[in-house]
Amino acid sequence: MAIIYLDYAATTPVANEVTSKMMPYLTSTGIFANPASIQHSLGKQAEKIVEQSRLEIATILNTKSQKVYFTSGATESNNLVLKGLAFSKKHQGKHHIITSATEHKSILDCCKFLETQGFHVTYLRPDKTGLLDLDKLASAITRQTLIVSIMQVNNETGVIQDIAAIAKLCQQKNVFFHVDAAQSIGKLALDLATIKIDFLSVSGHKFYAPKGIGCLVIRDVRAADLMPLFHGGGQEKNLRAGTLPVHQVVAMSAALTLQQQRLQKDWNYLTQLRHCLFNTLSQLEGVQFNGNNQYSVPHIINVSFDDIPSEALLIALHETVAIATGSACNSGAMEASHVLRAMGIEGDRLYNAVRISFGRYTTKAEIKQAGQEICTQVQRLRALT
Repeated sequence: MAIIYLDYAATTPVANEVTSKMMPYLTSTGIFANPASIQHSLGKQAEKIVEQSRLEIATILNTKSQKVYFTSGATESNNLVLKGLAFSKKHQGKHHIITSATEHKSILDCCKFLETQGFHVTYLRPDKTGLLDLDKLASAITRQTLIVSIMQVNNETGVIQDIAAIAKLCQQKNVFFHVDAAQSIGKLALDLATIKIDFLSVSGHKFYAPKGIGCLVIRDVRAADLMPLFHGGGQEKNLRAGTLPVHQVVAMSAALTLQQQRLQKDWNYLTQLRHCLFNTLSQLEGVQFNGNNQYSVPHIINVSFDDIPSEALLIALHETVAIATGSACNSGAMEASHVLRAMGIEGDRLYNAVRISFGRYTTKAEIKQAGQEICTQVQRLRALT
């Protein structure tokens, strides 16, 4: 049995349509020049391609191209927003940051660092299904609050937060609003002209583009006045120094365009796969699904199996089904999920939880086979204990 990949929330394969479009910007016969080398025609051609890709991405998000800044991915974008804003506005006396306890580590670790620099951080805890209470968020905002940072789709449970309502609240309270959209862009339609998000972090490798490319969308760069993380070169209007990888920029634009075209089709297909896997796993006794089935993307399932520690199950499935315990950023430590813990999940249910995520290239046959294999291994491990 060939291994079945069900870890799409960690990363997706690069789409064939995307690979073919990025290749002409890699070799000596293509447009490989540095897009900052506008002293010659090859550099100008590369710059033109970058700006065309920037416009395509902006058009899909319904914003202006000059608001899109390329980065290496959502982790860098998140760091740039929180640290860049905090240090540029510190003199104004706004030392308070609000986020959720279920955010990605790139947000939580930034906040922990900023706490050592004199900032106060409020970590909102969701209900048992992973949804935030907007009344609690409203109560947490003070005159010292600088920014609210909430991810749209949780990377471990797939739970969708109501960012439109949060954006409206932040606008009323006159505080910046940042959204980590790593898991939602390409899966959910997002109109930045309708929802007033000040900062939006995007990662290409979550929607079939290569790793190492992403962007940060800034609604009003003058009002934000971010302090750069990198210096030297002046690229991206002095906000993010470093030579832009033209092939990856093109790839991200192509991948996002493809995703936009397939948005509803993919959602419907992934929903079918979700129901199939749910039905298979539900045949077992002692199965608990973690999250909110009503407000969730279809392709991420978090589930706990009674009496089976997640580490034991992952070892049993090592050569057959690729799943995870949670965020890929934490997998090396095999630590308990901070997301589930923040939702109030403790004990065996916490340590027995695994994340199963699938995507466009997952077949129905693979989902059925993987579900059966998971059930087989759970029953085998239970018999051993």
